Amino acid sequence: MKQHILPAIKLTAICIVVFCGLYSLVILGIAQVAPSKGEGQTVSIDGKVKGYTLEGQSFTQDKYFYSRPSAAGYNAAGSSGSNKGPSNPDYLQVVKDRIDTFIVHNPTVAKADIPSDLVTASGSGLDPNISVKGALVQVHRIAKERNIAPEKIKALVEQSVEKPLAGLFGTEKINVLAINVALDKLSKPK
Repeated sequence: MKQHILPAIKLTAICIVVFCGLYSLVILGIAQVAPSKGEGQTVSIDGKVKGYTLEGQSFTQDKYFYSRPSAAGYNAAGSSGSNKGPSNPDYLQVVKDRIDTFIVHNPTVAKADIPSDLVTASGSGLDPNISVKGALVQVHRIAKERNIAPEKIKALVEQSVEKPLAGLFGTEKINVLAINVALDKLSKPK
């Protein structure tokens, strides 16, 4: 028994030093060379922080691009998905209600053209991004609300596309907070 306990204690001590100490220091060092020094990226308007680009936020006014729905109520302290499977009747009803609400606000969009990311929550419930298609289906509503040509809104969408990491990892996406801030700047009288 002694021959098993002593190596287990040594291995535990080594793992504590490596994974709690050295690993944490390496990650901290990597974060320090990141553009935001590991503090996250904030969006400020007139010197006031309006939000964080890495955290989903609720945009429900028709003059803005809608965010992806959140199962956590956009609360970063309670990050979670709904934990309901795609065949769960309650979940299906929630998605149906979201589709119906979207169509009410976007009458020019056919039900089949609504991207899934606009009616389903992400695993964390805090996804700050929507798909490019998710932004494009909202262009006509926003253009009408803001009295701006749809072509200008489409151009803004194209300028706001974030490419996959290294061109390989992930998909093209649009940060909702960033595009909505740019939309407000576009709408401001000059």
